[in-house]
Parts: sequence; structure tokens; C-alpha cells
Amino acid sequence: MKIISCGITDIGQRRQRNEDSYLVNDKLGLYIVADGMGGHAGGEFASKIAVKTVEDIIRGEDRKKSHVAHDNLLDTVEISADEPMGDSAFEEARLKEAITRAGNMIVRRAYEEPELQGMGTTATVMFIATGTAYIAHVGDSRAYCVRGKEIHQITEDHSLVHEQLKSGLITQEQAKTHQLKNIITRSVGVQEEVDVDTFVWDVQAEDYYLICSDGLSNMIDDPEMLEVISNGDVEQGARDLVDLANERGGDDNITLILLKVVPASK
Repeated sequence: MKIISCGITDIGQRRQRNEDSYLVNDKLGLYIVADGMGGHAGGEFASKIAVKTVEDIIRGEDRKKSHVAHDNLLDTVEISADEPMGDSAFEEARLKEAITRAGNMIVRRAYEEPELQGMGTTATVMFIATGTAYIAHVGDSRAYCVRGKEIHQITEDHSLVHEQLKSGLITQEQAKTHQLKNIITRSVGVQEEVDVDTFVWDVQAEDYYLICSDGLSNMIDDPEMLEVISNGDVEQGARDLVDLANERGGDDNITLILLKVVPASK
């Protein structure tokens, strides 16, 4: 199989600064979206530190400089679907450790520069190897899989509104416009210890994977994402999603990575 990938970040319509960062590293099979938060320029620093730290750890001894994208990137990379399944526990532990170390780096930077104190970031990381996607997640950025005519949200939001929704205190409709919808309950870098969710997902040909910040998911419903993504073209689909979020008001920075898994012969 091979993966076709496209990543885009956009400042949106209401923000003065883009505090999101993302990584598309097809050579590693590594994809990250980080949505920073914090006064001054803290959010921007935090998300960049998180992306770089996670990439460095997953890259290991390969010190070739890779590209942390801030514009648009479209590329294709071969992946193996025939090799034996890797050690899931090892890969999950490695991703958890990478995010934890990213949090430590952010805390250290804030200690060195007091004006950055309180900065933090979400982190949604997908690492694809031997036909399996390993996902690590903190915050309210999201990872989705589109398979056939269905869209599945792989990750679970770490947010106050999501907790109220799960408890039955509010409805799905109320959650969309709740005044506290941007309050997250977990982040990377605000504290040294962070609870990281991990998921293992079997990759199939013709799957699409979407990793995005809440600047996209807050503006577009899942069925609308499914409709846009199912049109087939990865780059056009990514651009259409960003355009639609901006048309709806672009309340926040908008960042996404869209992946398509196709047979190697295509």
C-alpha cells in the first residue's frame, strides 16, 4: 500500500497569530497536529516544541532534518502491509514517552522565560508502520478514519464540554455552542505529568485519515467531513475543508492532515 498525504494550516478569520503546528513526515510515517495555547507567543512556542520533540524521538538515530510544515505539503510514500505486526505495546509506550518528554521541554522553556509560563498544547500523533496506525492523543484535536461510507472519530476530546456530554448534562446540540467548549482538561506542557491516550488501528486500503485541530472540528460536523473527504482527491479535499471552516467564520486557527491509503499499484 501507499499513502497520499496533504497538510494545511490556516490562521482563520479571527486570530492575530497562528499557534498551531503540524508535521507530515512520510519517510517516518509520522503525522502530528498540535494546537498551542498561552499568552504572549506561548502557544506557538509550545506547539512547535511538541512537534519537534516527538519527531526527534520517533526518528531516533536518523538525524536528517525533516520538514515541519507551515504551508502546504503533498507527498506520496510507500508503506508495507505484508510485514509481521510490530510490537504494539512498544510503539504505544514510545509515543507516550515522546509526548511526555515534549511536555517536559515545554515546562523547561517556560521556566527559563517566565513570560511564557502557562503555555501548553494539544498533541495528536499518528505513526503508521507495517499496516498499523498507532495514535497518541492529548487535548481536543482529533483523529478520524473514513472507511467506506462511514466516519469514525478515533480519539476522544479531553474537554470540559465532552465530559458534560458523556455525563448527560448537555446535549450534542448544546455542546456545539457551549460557552466553555474551548476549555480542555488535558494538555501537554502545563504540567510535567500528562495522561496520554493511545489507540491501535488496523490500516486498510482505501481508508482516509484526518488529523485536525478544533478550529476545523468546531466548524464542520462529521457528516460534512465525510462528504468532503469522500470526493476522492486528497489535496482538494484538504483545501475544501479549510475553506468551509473559514466560510463558517474561521473562529480559530485551522490545521489538518489528510491521508489516503491506496494499493501500491495506483
